[in-house]
Amino acid sequence: MVDESVIAVAAGLSVTASLPFLLYGAWIMIDAEVVTWNVLTHHLRYILVGLLLTTVPVATWMVPRILGQLSGGAVIHAFFGLQAYALLTFALTGIVRIFQAKREADAYEDPDVDIDEIHEDMGHWRSRLRVGVAGFMILWLCAWLSGLYRFYNLHFAQLV
Repeated sequence: MVDESVIAVAAGLSVTASLPFLLYGAWIMIDAEVVTWNVLTHHLRYILVGLLLTTVPVATWMVPRILGQLSGGAVIHAFFGLQAYALLTFALTGIVRIFQAKREADAYEDPDVDIDEIHEDMGHWRSRLRVGVAGFMILWLCAWLSGLYRFYNLHFAQLV
């Protein structure tokens, strides 16, 4: 059987490797003057890789072990992680509606379409998306930092 510390390193590296993908995916959208279908799909490729690099270790290794490690640090780490995913879900409720409205209005093919005029709720959906994504990234960073602290305490503090 593989030592738990080796699995912890692999999980930590995977989650850490997701950060550049998430940030670059966000930068693609921030940097684009007009969000075309190509810009959206380019953005989603990076975001999906980042989410996979984070979600797979969380779902397959971290979540199944959390009940056996209930400590203050574990609870804080899990709290930040769960809240991050809750805000990601909140963001998705906005992006799905934006995506639907833009597809119906053919706004991905016609870059001259003002997306705020596609639907009367577009501003609300865009706010949901912004709040959700910003909250996800802030809480993701909190979960990551608390995870690094836990990792050090569980796997290296006893060596010192």
